[in-house]
Amino acid sequence: MIRRQEVTQKELDERLARSEKRLREPYYQIGEVFQPVGADWPGDKEGRALLAFVSHYKATGHVIPCMAQLLEAMPAHTNAQLYFGPEANHVIFEQQLSGHSWLLRGLCEHFEQFRDEFSLRALRSVTEHLYLPTTGRYAGYPIDRDPEELMKGGVSGHTISDTEGWRLSTDVGCAFMSIDGLSHVYKITRDARVKALVDEMIRVYSSIDKVTLRAQTHCTLTAARGMLRMYDVTEDPVYLTYAKDIFNLYVFGAGMDAVFQNLNWWGRPDTWTEPCAIVDSLMVSGELYKITGKDMYRRCAARIWHNGLASAQRPNGGAGTDSVVFINVDGYEDVDTLRLLSYEAPFCCSMRLAEGLWYANKNRELLYAETEYTGDGRMMTIHDGFGRYMCGDLVLAEAFVPDGADTNGWTLPAPTVTVDGHVLAPLITYYDKTDSVAGVLRQRVLFR
Repeated sequence: MIRRQEVTQKELDERLARSEKRLREPYYQIGEVFQPVGADWPGDKEGRALLAFVSHYKATGHVIPCMAQLLEAMPAHTNAQLYFGPEANHVIFEQQLSGHSWLLRGLCEHFEQFRDEFSLRALRSVTEHLYLPTTGRYAGYPIDRDPEELMKGGVSGHTISDTEGWRLSTDVGCAFMSIDGLSHVYKITRDARVKALVDEMIRVYSSIDKVTLRAQTHCTLTAARGMLRMYDVTEDPVYLTYAKDIFNLYVFGAGMDAVFQNLNWWGRPDTWTEPCAIVDSLMVSGELYKITGKDMYRRCAARIWHNGLASAQRPNGGAGTDSVVFINVDGYEDVDTLRLLSYEAPFCCSMRLAEGLWYANKNRELLYAETEYTGDGRMMTIHDGFGRYMCGDLVLAEAFVPDGADTNGWTLPAPTVTVDGHVLAPLITYYDKTDSVAGVLRQRVLFR
């Protein structure tokens, strides 16, 4: 017997309310929303914050005051061309391009909602003065890297070296994040120069071996969303093909882990997951379903929501990184237990989550999970191609808390099914638990 597990409006309303509460706290308000001069990711926090504010407006109609305040104060924090950080020169600063892609997205979304003159002027100016001068340079993006250098990088990423005219990042390939922001600019302006630049970036990035380069999965999936936007605007199937290729590589080429979260960098299970990329994967798979009608994409989106995003949102409404769950990767020890690694990544993931919640709210009917039960109501389990215990679309795990951990009286829910001597249940969500529970909860994914 097949049962459908819907995403309830109650759950989405609660998730959105917690996210909004977090985004109304001081770190995202006008006193702190702008990064200091010399920030390593110019325009990134500001752009993600603006996009998050607009996403909440679109989802709930609520206006977070900093949305207008940020735009009003922006000229005082930028140069005359309305972008952040150093003046563009012959060395391309890829973290500056990456950060300003989020600024472009926020400006574009704000313009589409409010048709204001400043957002349009700003997105045109940033494109004209920061991005268009880079045209013709992307074929020279350095791909011959020191293997040891490709194993570096923290949660926030940082600049590592100037090489062949590029100031490179540990978030490998993040310059190509800009396919997303620039595709949105093209959607609004229809500027042929912008399309030519986007096409150049897509051609180059699609030709790069992302697994060997250890490209960041977040920037790659974000680029794929930009490709899908270009398909939506132009109906040229080449963009759809590029996006499908990226998503297939992500799912089947060591980009996605065993609980439908991501590896921060391709093929590196010694790292962490990143809710920014989980949101991107949800949106890419959902849009591929709507374009192609193929249920495998809808089912993947549902699995990402019910498994991958189960633990990503924290009780405070923000989002943080988890352990990667992965086995059978050459050169790495197997990791089978899902646990919280960092409580929150407020500088990126907590803001990025807002657009993901907007997307889920808009597409709630597509995200149902299917489970299977016997006639007497017992959950049926299978071992899928990865050897995981699953019930339909849901990953089953053995939940526990370490001895001596204080959960303030919270107890584990009753197991759903016992299989091969293991008591298993679908992954437990974090957003509706207490901090004390989220911090100590462990969920062991069993592989046959």
